[in-house]
Amino acid sequence: MQNSPQALKIAIFVDVQNIYYTTRDAFQQPFNYRAFWQQISQQGEIVLANAYAIQPSDDQQHKFQKALKHIGFDVKLKPFIQRRDGSAKGDWDVGIAIDVMEAAPEVDIVVLLSGDGDFDLLLRKVMLRDGVKTHVYGVTTLTAQSLINAASDFFPIDKQLLI
Repeated sequence: MQNSPQALKIAIFVDVQNIYYTTRDAFQQPFNYRAFWQQISQQGEIVLANAYAIQPSDDQQHKFQKALKHIGFDVKLKPFIQRRDGSAKGDWDVGIAIDVMEAAPEVDIVVLLSGDGDFDLLLRKVMLRDGVKTHVYGVTTLTAQSLINAASDFFPIDKQLLI
């Protein structure tokens, strides 16, 4: 079946660590990426879908990332860095921002799964520069108000998007 010429082009960007921890902390349940994909695919054509994650350190993470690929996501990995002082680093904020900036001129809707307020400026920028709509999916109580305010639309993660 061919998409109609009017089909909206959608790019998805998933901050995997943020979604994992916020759904776990708020609901004690994991996010349902398959249900999410089905929901988004009803709104238009998914032309890009990136999931940003940390290099797998165990079989469970590897299986999860394989499942994301099977759904249709391009999984981008970064090594987990343990610092000498005991702190850790492994976030993808800059990578996500660059990819959103590059994709925004080519799509109608940018979908961001994250609650991280650092992305509010990014969403405002691509809306102004490219006229793209921005949809944010996040756990309401754990999503920065500035991010909710910056998005064209905010969609709270609820039971329908949990396993």
